Amino acid sequence: MSSELLNLFFTSFLETLVMVGISSGVGALMGIPLGVMLNITDEHGILPHPVFNRVMGLLVNAVRSTPFIILLVAVIPFTRFITGTSIGTGAAVVPLTIAATPFIARLVESALREVDTGLIEAAQAMGATDGQIIRKILLPEAFPGIIAGLTITVVSLVGYSAMAGAIGGGGLGDLGIRYGYQRFLPEVMAAVVLILIAFVQIVQSLGDRLVRHVSHRGRILQVKT
Repeated sequence: MSSELLNLFFTSFLETLVMVGISSGVGALMGIPLGVMLNITDEHGILPHPVFNRVMGLLVNAVRSTPFIILLVAVIPFTRFITGTSIGTGAAVVPLTIAATPFIARLVESALREVDTGLIEAAQAMGATDGQIIRKILLPEAFPGIIAGLTITVVSLVGYSAMAGAIGGGGLGDLGIRYGYQRFLPEVMAAVVLILIAFVQIVQSLGDRLVRHVSHRGRILQVKT
């Protein structure tokens, strides 16, 4: 493999890291609060609001049910408005973030549902405010599940980022299509696949280890208290 191709692999991998890192970070900043809102406004939540919950749920489901390749094309006008272009790494971050936000929201909502309702009721009986329940009960108790959800999201975004290469989004997906497919270099395609598999394995392993660490630490704190 030539040095030029090696440089392309390195550059493409960095572009993939940028796309996945920014989209997962921004997606988490928007998705976690959205997931909290979906949970607390549920009919069994601490702030039930059926209309708001139903409307937000429909919007979240609409985005989640849209195939990513279609979402890429559908949001091109919005992508151009935000970044000034519809191609490149920066442009790919926009649809990746849009796809990540509702995905994270649903995973966070699911993690919050697993919190023991007895803890919430006990906090309410002691006069805790809704904000205190969210900060000191819901989020800490659901933290391992939230981390697991974020790990799943990052792994999914790695695949989405490769798909973004189909429309010039940059990254390893773009490299695999341009060189592996269009220039008939199967070794490049194979190398791209192997790198993506290794990257996903590393992300998943780190996420699983962090979940175990947080869960173990939480059990220790519960024993001490």
